Amino acid sequence: MKHIVLVIALFFTFQNVNAQLFTKEKVANNPDNIDQKLLSWGYFLGFNQYDFEFDYNEDLKDILVDNSFGFHLGLIGDLRINNYMNLRLEPGVFFSTRNMRYDESYFAGTDFNDSDLLREVKSTYIHVPLLLKISTKRINNFKPFIIGGFSAALNLSSNQDNPDDNSAGQFRMTKNTYFYEIGFGIDLYLLYFKFTPSIRGVFAMNNEIVKDADPNSPWTGNVASMQTRGVFINFTFQ
Repeated sequence: MKHIVLVIALFFTFQNVNAQLFTKEKVANNPDNIDQKLLSWGYFLGFNQYDFEFDYNEDLKDILVDNSFGFHLGLIGDLRINNYMNLRLEPGVFFSTRNMRYDESYFAGTDFNDSDLLREVKSTYIHVPLLLKISTKRINNFKPFIIGGFSAALNLSSNQDNPDDNSAGQFRMTKNTYFYEIGFGIDLYLLYFKFTPSIRGVFAMNNEIVKDADPNSPWTGNVASMQTRGVFINFTFQ
């Protein structure tokens, strides 16, 4: 009996989705039509996964990065340009952790222990992007879009000003990072608000590593540049 009820429920759900997406007669949600407002506001939350891209001075084994999902949240300010373009400011706070694993070849000729092969990089970013959102025409109760722009981030956990370096177990990064971003998503017009899932790639444009005092440091000596890259999964409410 439970299975029959479930099948009937799924059938009616499918019928409702089919009616919303593919039939000609639609019920337009969000009657206030937030898209026609010059300025609108909202908030977002979601998940992120950060990585590093390295350039090396010598051809040694790659530094491996163990990625984990972090969390972020923030606010949205939206300026309508026309029916298809919006300028957006999306300041937020982003939390992430990356584990960097060094190969033993980096420590050739030196004494080291297992803890020297691992550096945990915890980051808390104040991330402020300025983005251009380019949308299609609204189709019933949804509207696809692409989005891109530039951003600046302040890393509150950078250790940039810490006098200790990796020889004392402290991995250091620059405080300020500058990114370009590009992504896509879809606006879903619900009864009382607009819900938007989206995915975005972010790519740092500056070198973020702070070198150790020793130019031959096994942790930083072979790194010519280190740049963050990441993926954001956002859920927006307006």
